Amino acid sequence: MGTGSRYALIVLLAVAMGIQDATARRLAVPDLTTTVLTQTLTGIAADSRLGGGSGAKTVRRVLAVAAMLVGAIVGALLLLEVAPVAPLTLAGAILAVVCGAAHRASRKEQAAVTERSAR
Repeated sequence: MGTGSRYALIVLLAVAMGIQDATARRLAVPDLTTTVLTQTLTGIAADSRLGGGSGAKTVRRVLAVAAMLVGAIVGALLLLEVAPVAPLTLAGAILAVVCGAAHRASRKEQAAVTERSAR
């Protein structure tokens, strides 16, 4: 892979991560940090019973960390065993499915709001 191709890939990935981060912020999913894994890990430690917290959000945070770990492992395996484009293809496919589901859910929510206001 040439230098120009590498820089193009870096730019493409940076844009994709920016879109991912903006989407996560827009959806306002609690404890799902896409760019700062350490914030979630810190939340697990600081809010644990051992750390003096209630431990109320620990399960959700641990699941978020586990999902990121599984994604990293799958991405690395695809990169090493299949092809450099494989993890990007899978990520794009997952993103398309999630976008479709979110769009469908938002349309249902909008229809419900419209129906309630019509009453």
